[in-house]
Amino acid sequence: MLQHIIPSKTRIKILELFFHHPEEPYYLRKVVREISAEVNAVKRELDILEDEKVLLKERRLNKVFYTLNKHYHFYDEFLRIFTKTDLLGTLIYKNLSKLGKVKFIVASTKFSKHLPIKDDEVYLMIIGTIVVPEISTIIGEVEKTFGKEINYSVMNEEEFIFRKKNNDPFTWRFLKQPKVMLVGTEEELVK
Repeated sequence: MLQHIIPSKTRIKILELFFHHPEEPYYLRKVVREISAEVNAVKRELDILEDEKVLLKERRLNKVFYTLNKHYHFYDEFLRIFTKTDLLGTLIYKNLSKLGKVKFIVASTKFSKHLPIKDDEVYLMIIGTIVVPEISTIIGEVEKTFGKEINYSVMNEEEFIFRKKNNDPFTWRFLKQPKVMLVGTEEELVK
């Protein structure tokens, strides 16, 4: 778990809050409420993250707001890490044995960034011998907090290989975009 790598539990909670809601600005008291931590500890960690340029600070009237710095040089790497700790990642890892024989579960970074997608795109691709009702239940839970429908595609490994070999536009458009590997490795996914 992240506690073994990042020693401050408060910092982990703050990073998760910001990376799970990348478009949201937060002020000190709201962060304190959201993560249930002491105000002094939160202030200290916000200052550290702002000094390191992970967060940007902006005064608005009588409050100081913090937002993610999308130009931070490790932004994409942190985004991928914290996608694995959000509700989708947590539910997938917790229920992996119920999902069938999963080869790959891949999320588009558009999902991580809460960006809209086109009608012919998906946020998530699931490959293997999948128990569809189980994955549908997980997606349904995540949709409640995500705020919109989560389009996803489920296919078995043979269909996936066939689509890749035959240059299926849907499959290759998804594979060429930035993604987060929740299950499996990217090298095996695209080979």
